[in-house]
Amino acid sequence: MRKVLVVLLILLVGGAVAADRLILRGAEDEIGRQVATQYQLQRDPDVKIHGFPFLTQAFAGRYERIDVAIGDWRERDVTVHDVRVEMRGVNAPLSDIAAGRSDNVTADTATASAVIPYAAIQRRAPQGVKRIAPRGDNLEIEASLVVLGRQFDGTGEVSLKPTAEGIAISPVSIGGFPAGALAALRWTVPVADLPVGARISRIQPTPEGLRVSATSSNVKLNNLRNRS
Repeated sequence: MRKVLVVLLILLVGGAVAADRLILRGAEDEIGRQVATQYQLQRDPDVKIHGFPFLTQAFAGRYERIDVAIGDWRERDVTVHDVRVEMRGVNAPLSDIAAGRSDNVTADTATASAVIPYAAIQRRAPQGVKRIAPRGDNLEIEASLVVLGRQFDGTGEVSLKPTAEGIAISPVSIGGFPAGALAALRWTVPVADLPVGARISRIQPTPEGLRVSATSSNVKLNNLRNRS
């Protein structure tokens, strides 16, 4: 009899876990569909709800963490890649999720990150900038500039700073150019915000591009706006 009870208990627990995971996947898919429909995304974003069990969070309407992988995003005519939003302390009433409503879905904090490809930075660079590559927290550039009718070739290092207009790029050290050419090596990449309604606060060069991030508090899911 004891063995039978153990087997039944295992089956009940296994069934409960399977049901929990099944409902979890359904909720993730529904959130993905809502985001894609409301913001006219080309595909449903990948959604991951963390924490176990899911059902206790769902009944409480409070989730530890929800990740949304949006993919590409367009900000001021610049397309950024690998856009991800990590939401912590999410309040999402189960009735609203089931009914396809996201107006009341909020998060204590939301951190968005994305990669600005070097091709997008190159397109905004002054004429003559031929190569851009990561160099620590800055960028290394190679350029060929014409100053007062003379051509100068050289390499240098430029800094990165988030501003209200976008990412400001300014020369730090330049070799092979006259001092008058430094002003020609300043430009701005017009990506200032990420889809949590927050200003970019961190920039890190990577082999693929600039990894940028922004954090905002008391965020509504409706703040994941699709800009064009």
